[in-house]
Amino acid sequence: MEKLINKLGIEFGDEELLKKALTHRSYLNESNLLESNERMEFLGDAVIELVVSSYLYGKYVGEQEGILTNYRSALVKTETLANCARKLRLGEELKMSKGEEQNNGRENTSLLANTFEAVMGAIYLDQGIGSVELVLHKVLLPELEEIIRSKSYVDFKSKLQAVVQERMKVTPTYKVTKEVGPDHDKLFYVTCRAGRTELGKGEGKSKQHAEQAAAEESLRKLEIIPKG
Repeated sequence: MEKLINKLGIEFGDEELLKKALTHRSYLNESNLLESNERMEFLGDAVIELVVSSYLYGKYVGEQEGILTNYRSALVKTETLANCARKLRLGEELKMSKGEEQNNGRENTSLLANTFEAVMGAIYLDQGIGSVELVLHKVLLPELEEIIRSKSYVDFKSKLQAVVQERMKVTPTYKVTKEVGPDHDKLFYVTCRAGRTELGKGEGKSKQHAEQAAAEESLRKLEIIPKG
């Protein structure tokens, strides 16, 4: 765990807390351990939300509550937390069963997000909220710039679905038409359709971002949101 501790920039008083945070429940069946990281995950989830809320409240003084809520939701959602876990290479440190590992558990988005929450819970228990803030300012809060730039805090897909179902009586679908670049820096191209009708296209560094971009373009073409 030395590499991970160095990346976190924190000296743990009790490294057993970090070890527990890196123990998936599947590993208990193959070891003599009695507790997984699930309780720490519960705690870490609350701590992350508090730190993010406090940060947004202080930084965006003029913003309304609804926008702050959208920002926070985008920051603490599973995909964003999983990306932070990948930055820290938590998947490499995670203890799990052989079956879970063979099932690509070390790259599982939900599992990685849960582990990140558990690690934040461990830091909180060991050192308090200040150290959690230090880590989140390094690995999570910088994600907000891209979230705002790409407008991924706006759920264009849900808005488009409501409009299309009301107007066309069908549910919009999304198809990846092209992937460009290496795995660590891939760009996805997505087309959105309603039945056989093409509504819009979008691109992004993840399928989710590309789908949101396609939904946004579709809403502009349908004149639900302003163009430009």
